[in-house]
Amino acid sequence: MAINLQKGQRETIGAPKFTIGLGWDTNSSSTGSAFDLDASVFIMGDNKKILADEFFVFYNNSKSPDGAVEHTGDNLTGAGDGDDEQIIVDLSKIDPRATEICIVVTIHEAESRRQNFGQVRNSFVRIFDSATNVDILKYELEEDFSIETAVEFGRIYKKDNNWKFEAVGAGMKGGLQDYLNKYN
Repeated sequence: MAINLQKGQRETIGAPKFTIGLGWDTNSSSTGSAFDLDASVFIMGDNKKILADEFFVFYNNSKSPDGAVEHTGDNLTGAGDGDDEQIIVDLSKIDPRATEICIVVTIHEAESRRQNFGQVRNSFVRIFDSATNVDILKYELEEDFSIETAVEFGRIYKKDNNWKFEAVGAGMKGGLQDYLNKYN
């Protein structure tokens, strides 16, 4: 049975291979534009910076150079139940310099479409065993991000040779660019 986390809570993952599932629903848009949310992953070292540009994994760079992290594809609508985007992780392949994997979701062209996470609901991140499809943990974002266009859902980090997940739920106004500036 999955462990349901609260913001700030941490839990050991306990499996070298797993899938990160991200999901959301959007309110009917008064902006006249469809929503396109995108999941991205920053693979970082001890200095909290990405190891190299290729370790920024998203729909246009779907696999990290070490083969440890793979984005399965861009969902342009978020329609339907369950995961909207998934990222497959194999920690047995991860670059030895990596100590953190940051999971961010952004709204594509949020500024021009006048959209923000206040118009998004039922957002979650879950980690599940890829072989059995059984959830290991889940974090449902409950905050109202009325001005944010990017949200760090969670992070996976290495501590005492164990990989753990932290439910973060922190937003930024400047979209993906804010995270690129922070972690580059």
